[in-house]
Amino acid sequence: MPRTFAVGDLQGCLEPLLRLLERVNFDTSKDQLWCVGDLVNRGPDSLGTLEFLHSIRHSIKVVLGNHDLHLLAVAHGEKKFKHDNDLSRILASENADSLLNWLRKQPLLQWDKDKKLAMCHAGIPPMWDLKTAKALSKEVQVVLKSSRHIYLYRAMYGDTPERWSDDLAGMERLRVIINYFTRMRFLGANGELDFANKEKTNNGSDYFKPWFNYPHKLKKTRLLFGHWAALQGMFDHPQITGLDTGCVWGGPLTLLHIETGKRYSAQL
Repeated sequence: MPRTFAVGDLQGCLEPLLRLLERVNFDTSKDQLWCVGDLVNRGPDSLGTLEFLHSIRHSIKVVLGNHDLHLLAVAHGEKKFKHDNDLSRILASENADSLLNWLRKQPLLQWDKDKKLAMCHAGIPPMWDLKTAKALSKEVQVVLKSSRHIYLYRAMYGDTPERWSDDLAGMERLRVIINYFTRMRFLGANGELDFANKEKTNNGSDYFKPWFNYPHKLKKTRLLFGHWAALQGMFDHPQITGLDTGCVWGGPLTLLHIETGKRYSAQL
């Protein structure tokens, strides 16, 4: 029987991923692996991670995280990086073009109707229902797949506008969509993004709360997300599952078997 697994932020941690897939006897001919984004950066082998995922691309579902988008911006000259950075090995690879072209075709949101399962890197804000989230993800994906993708890398950095509005347009609109899907942690009551706090608590703030603490519009859909290593995947919500357990920060890499709820972990 085909199985579905989901894995937390890889960030170049290939070796623990391979150990976990071996432990569960992952079969690329029938099983499926969902990756919550941030495939690269900070870990020891971003190139190997991308090459492996690309090699099993017909058995995986991927969403883009902020580090993945940053890699695309660096590759197209819109951001600089340190030459000792692990990303430099990707750009120097003979496979760079095929890997980066594959990466930029990935969406911000994955959804499986039959499994009633959705996935994005940071989460879905409470003011969006699933239909809206799918449409907004597609807006960004259309640009990423087009010749205009370089202009998106140039415009996507920034913390403003701080909240969503249906009236937003152009690159400003796309920047806010990307910020919610890939950078969100704490939100204000009106959907304002708080980028200053990356911890697991709101530091005594009466206004900002974790995005998943607001009433959501997911209905019966289960949502997987990563991005928030400080949570260690430990919070109580019946429909929302965090998978970033901070592999590059000394924590484990977490693999979740969707059908049984069993978790597997491996250290870097």
